[in-house]
Amino acid sequence: MKDLFINLFFCTLGALIAAFALECFLVPNEIIDGGIVGISIMASYLTKVNLGIFLIILNIPFLFMALKEFGKRFVILALYSVGMLALFVNVVQKHIPVITHEPLLVAIFGGGILGVGVGLVLKNDSCMDGTEIMAIKISKKYPYSVGEIIMFINVFIFSTAGFVYNWEKAMYSTLAYLVAYRAIDAVVQGLSEEKSIRIISDKGMELGQAIIEKLNKTVTYIDAQGGYSKAKKTMVYCVIPRIELSKLKEVVASVDNDAFISIENIHEVYGKRYRK
Repeated sequence: MKDLFINLFFCTLGALIAAFALECFLVPNEIIDGGIVGISIMASYLTKVNLGIFLIILNIPFLFMALKEFGKRFVILALYSVGMLALFVNVVQKHIPVITHEPLLVAIFGGGILGVGVGLVLKNDSCMDGTEIMAIKISKKYPYSVGEIIMFINVFIFSTAGFVYNWEKAMYSTLAYLVAYRAIDAVVQGLSEEKSIRIISDKGMELGQAIIEKLNKTVTYIDAQGGYSKAKKTMVYCVIPRIELSKLKEVVASVDNDAFISIENIHEVYGKRYRK
């Protein structure tokens, strides 16, 4: 129940942030969001029917399609998130004025704020758009982020926006989503600046001990063998913050100047020892 309440809280917050981005930046300036939300915006513009109604009606079939794939909990949270978004777009429209009418600012800030809201909802096992369900499913099978998949789908929606509004608005909409999907990835995957380090050396044990003593970081030793020399080596694995990367290089050079170092970006780190 505690986890459910946390999910509901962040889904509510995400829906509010997304509604703020839509009604205070994008919709009043005829710059659309993508997916079902984008279709709802265009449908509301053409028919003059309340945007919240289209958000609910057009999303429901996709959410029930997800019942078997994602389970009841996901669908319930998604229905809740969509309902909150539909409610908040009306509340924000009535009580908060439009922030700016400068198209470039609308695309950058509106897209970024929207991405934060969508990312919060996605990170809490929910969604506010039927296309996000498809994106989540595809992202589990293929090496593309949720934001990238959504962007691919939205190319077709933005092309339609060119006919509904004009091509300049469609281009600004595309820019807004380029910003938004980066923001989505930042929220879903985290803003961690940790680095994953692999060091291959003939002096692996000495290197590991130096890292423990001088950087106060735990290490893992992995047996390795040179592909060309066939010689036995020790690989040292550790995770360090980006700010300590230069110091690590100095420590490695002081022990073995010929060591091979591989550095990768990582998004999240868990573990009691690392936090200490």
